[in-house]
Amino acid sequence: MSTVEQLSQKILNQAVNLSATDIHFSPQANDTDVFFRINGERSYQFSIPKIKYVPLLSFFKFTSGMEIGELQKPQNGTSTHHFQNNFFDLRLSTLPVEYSESLAIRILPRKIIPSIHHLFLFPKQATTLLNWIGQKFGIILITGPTGSGKTTTMYALLQALVKNKPFQAITLEDPIEKDLDNILQVQVNEKAGISYDAGLKAALRHDPDILMVGEIRDIPTAKFAFQAAFTGHLVITTIHAKNAFGTIYRLLDMGISKVDLEQAILGIASQQLLPVKGSRAAILELLESNCLMEAINGVSPENNIHFNSFQKLRRKACALGFIDENTYDKYSTQKS
Repeated sequence: MSTVEQLSQKILNQAVNLSATDIHFSPQANDTDVFFRINGERSYQFSIPKIKYVPLLSFFKFTSGMEIGELQKPQNGTSTHHFQNNFFDLRLSTLPVEYSESLAIRILPRKIIPSIHHLFLFPKQATTLLNWIGQKFGIILITGPTGSGKTTTMYALLQALVKNKPFQAITLEDPIEKDLDNILQVQVNEKAGISYDAGLKAALRHDPDILMVGEIRDIPTAKFAFQAAFTGHLVITTIHAKNAFGTIYRLLDMGISKVDLEQAILGIASQQLLPVKGSRAAILELLESNCLMEAINGVSPENNIHFNSFQKLRRKACALGFIDENTYDKYSTQKS
């Protein structure tokens, strides 16, 4: 094993040992700072001299299928890592910066998708999501920042759906993060002409019962996802929004009418992860039924007694001893 390969293995193993979800290489004039994201927090680990970072970057680019000689354009690639009898999928991304190229690595453990009942701090919220997917058609929207577990939640919902019934389920993902049994998974590839929009059109010709769209990124995808819901399909997807109520405004900005929102949306779940006993568990802002209809018509759910905001959920988690006062104060000062 070469020296540069040994260094790459050392960094990846250290990140895995610390349960990091991401590694960031940030080049400076003479060296490169390395950061890990652990439990959602980005923390400095160490620095690598420039003379070592250049060959390390080339090694990562080569093993993930990127062009080593391309220094002026951002690139993306995938690779795998094996450590202590566990396999990890790696998503790598480069970005040209002043002194070199920065590199970000997302670490995705190849482990069994947990049951939907084990994802959430409050079990009743899992029951609500299961009620939503019990519908034959409509659209379910899951929102939250990057790294909040949206994809894991969608996978768990799909598994719950196909577990007992032979549904035709198709996913459109960029990238495919985990292999799922009995589900057709399509990799979005813009270079090959498979965008979310084009993938949706092709998927509908396969007579699906359920469509999972990794992300609504643009107006055509949004409109086509709603059209699929109107034509008798159950659609599960994500969209970037500040919170559950903010999702409504994002969709309105994309040209989806209030009437279409009222007719198609089964529910909106905005997700946030909280550190709980050395791990993390999700809490959800849930918009459904009358509260959802009011939100679509511009009425904030904050004063609705049936709506639990992130602030209320964190307060409940603190009162029940799931999180301490410091964690409560920390998350309460963040905008959500």
